[in-house]
Amino acid sequence: MEPFDNNRKIIHVDMDAFFASVEQLDHPKWRKKALAVGGGGSRGVVAAASYEARKFGVRSAMSGALAKKLCPQLIFAPTRFDRYKEISEEIRNIFLEYTELVEPISLDEAFLDVSNYPSATLIAIEIRKKIKNKTGLTASAGISINKFLAKIASDWNKPDGQKTIPPDEVVSFLEKIDVKNFHGVGKKTKIKMYGMGVYTGLDLKSQTEPFLVKHFGKLGLYYYNVVRGIHNSPVKPQSIPKSVGAERTFEKNLSSELFLEEKIRDVAILLQNRLKKNKVAGKTITLKIKYSDFKLQTRSKTGNVYLSSHNLIFEEAIMLLYREKLQNSVRLIGISLTNLNTSKTSKKQVKYIKEKAQLSLPF
Repeated sequence: MEPFDNNRKIIHVDMDAFFASVEQLDHPKWRKKALAVGGGGSRGVVAAASYEARKFGVRSAMSGALAKKLCPQLIFAPTRFDRYKEISEEIRNIFLEYTELVEPISLDEAFLDVSNYPSATLIAIEIRKKIKNKTGLTASAGISINKFLAKIASDWNKPDGQKTIPPDEVVSFLEKIDVKNFHGVGKKTKIKMYGMGVYTGLDLKSQTEPFLVKHFGKLGLYYYNVVRGIHNSPVKPQSIPKSVGAERTFEKNLSSELFLEEKIRDVAILLQNRLKKNKVAGKTITLKIKYSDFKLQTRSKTGNVYLSSHNLIFEEAIMLLYREKLQNSVRLIGISLTNLNTSKTSKKQVKYIKEKAQLSLPF
């Protein structure tokens, strides 16, 4: 019996040189050239480097001065996080077509639990192809039974490649690789392990649990488990909001509904932007009123349609405002929406399983 859980199928998708690749995508003149994002000033730091720049030793977190010294022809591009976030959101939406179990690690990488699919390998191929077609960018992927192994595998065939470590190859794979490739083994730990004669996974596996805990503390238990393929951390999707709201506190207390109308419109616009960011709408609207004596009052209504535009939110909030008289002057107004349309159905997953279930598929 295997010492690890081989029932899960985890994919780690990692975009290739993401920030730099986005800049090369948007600026054709920079394609196939050594490019660094950020780091251009005298005290700048490289945020990302293209593969052409990496050939010269340029790496992220390196000073711009050192990067320029290593690669005199290096092009520096300013960071554009809004653009990176925009594309990252497109990529994340592709992930959600296949599973709701998506754990974003950063803008350019995420874990996906696709245990309900017959083949994680084929799903990874399909996802990478869809990312390429939709964004023009390439991604690499690692596929295995847990997050630890999937992350190692995603580095194996970069760029624009993928590697699968099926259950029956986990032990042999881990025994052969250098301990420096284990996530959680940094430069200092690598040197310490090398000094102890621990170079490979097999060397690490030969150490007892008490020995590893003695020399590495809590990480010792982690090393003891992962080298045996044991890593039970689940894929943790971003929490789905149960409510989205916005509010405003006034510099001076307001004593009339007429004065509050303008403020409510401002809050409605702010709420609309937050709903758009979360890609949700809500059926239940609540108006929150905090009076000058700090007494709090709420008024709610549940309708038949989902609200998301500021005009509809404003109209419903005004109706709630005039539902009854104010009890005092007002210091804060807030609007929130609940009963959100956050439930999804995995139509893609059902279709895939139906089409592929009868075939003999790779892990």
